[in-house]
Amino acid sequence: MKAFALLLAFAIASTVDASVFLQPAGGLSARHTHLAHRGLEVSPRTLSKRCKARGGQNASAPPPTNNAGQNSVINVQSNCGPSGATPQSTSTTGPNGSLDWLNCGINDSGWQPPYIRVQDLLVKSLADSLNSGNSVFENCRPFVQLFEQYGSQFGVPSIMLASFAMQESTCNPETIGGAGEQGLMQLTSDKCGEAPGGNCRDPDYNIMTGAKYVSSLLSQYGGSVLLVIGSYNGWVQGMTYAQATAAAYTSCCRCQNNLDYLFQYVNGWLQNVNSYDNSHPLGKYFNLNVCNQQ
Repeated sequence: MKAFALLLAFAIASTVDASVFLQPAGGLSARHTHLAHRGLEVSPRTLSKRCKARGGQNASAPPPTNNAGQNSVINVQSNCGPSGATPQSTSTTGPNGSLDWLNCGINDSGWQPPYIRVQDLLVKSLADSLNSGNSVFENCRPFVQLFEQYGSQFGVPSIMLASFAMQESTCNPETIGGAGEQGLMQLTSDKCGEAPGGNCRDPDYNIMTGAKYVSSLLSQYGGSVLLVIGSYNGWVQGMTYAQATAAAYTSCCRCQNNLDYLFQYVNGWLQNVNSYDNSHPLGKYFNLNVCNQQ
């Protein structure tokens, strides 16, 4: 598991502890370092024409925070067949499609994700999630105003920003990653030059910079939100299973791509569901667990 420290294009590097898949989200810490950065360095120039940038950096308009009133499952057409979506999240499917659909092509010629826009996603409201009495975002409560402010400013749903923060730091602003990534959104040092007083962990600066980057990627990838989310774990279009898991046989086992990552993000955190609940972990690959055996 890797993701969201921002480098060149704010990428994330992965220092995932494979044991996170066996722990509740509240027990997680900084888990994402190097490989995502490597993936982002090459991916923007290898995208198909449909993923070229359209509009300015902040062109994406904030979608409704919950479109379940119109649909209980995602409703998009793709070359990947039926979405396999279900109204409730299970181990391998949920409102935003099945794991195999989201990972389309990984076990064959390479990942070619369905084209999904932010407004196509079924997401919960961050405020409603926190008021539910059983929220996975409790650690994020002190920063809700900032997620809302910068989400609105840069056209990114606040729950997406909070989900990245949960994934990267479990909403702990003092988190420092293995490669020096800073704060809630795990910013890399090259993005910290304008931090107030040199404190890149400052929540306001940290969240603002992360939100700005997500917005820029949405524009760069032509609105393809799966490419944006995947990039934080080093996913690139055309990535195969063998490529994603190759690092398992090296001295950097944790540099693998988490093959359950997309599914955990869109059918876990975005649904106010703990992707790492040890009684009901989301996914089927759990390919980082092998690192515990080395």
